[in-house]
Amino acid sequence: MYVKIGKYNKKGERKVIVKIDNEDTWGAYLTLAHIIHPLLIELKKTKHGAPFTDDEDVPEGQNLRSTEAPPIKHTWDTDDNFFKRWDWIMDEIIWTFDQILKDDVYHDVESKEDYERVTNGLKLFGKYYFCLWD
Repeated sequence: MYVKIGKYNKKGERKVIVKIDNEDTWGAYLTLAHIIHPLLIELKKTKHGAPFTDDEDVPEGQNLRSTEAPPIKHTWDTDDNFFKRWDWIMDEIIWTFDQILKDDVYHDVESKEDYERVTNGLKLFGKYYFCLWD
């Protein structure tokens, strides 16, 4: 696999070169994880905002849900846990791809809890895919 993504030119275009070798498809999930994992780590470091997230996607009782924050004054305000929720979700997705990179998480799962956590992390990745912006 070879990936080269150039910078944007003055027209707002960028040159992207992707070369996929046959062996990259043998474990496509692992090939993709090699790109996704470091990209997510960098995104978390450089992000300047957060999307709206659902309370149901974070654990209860850890001061993450909007219902666990002080009431907001105006409907356009965000609650005190708004950014904490997104950080928690990002951490779960990053952890998931880290586990995948450790190799064959589905074939050699250490525990049922890890399997469920990886499955949830992949669900969150899909749900918030279009929220992966800086």
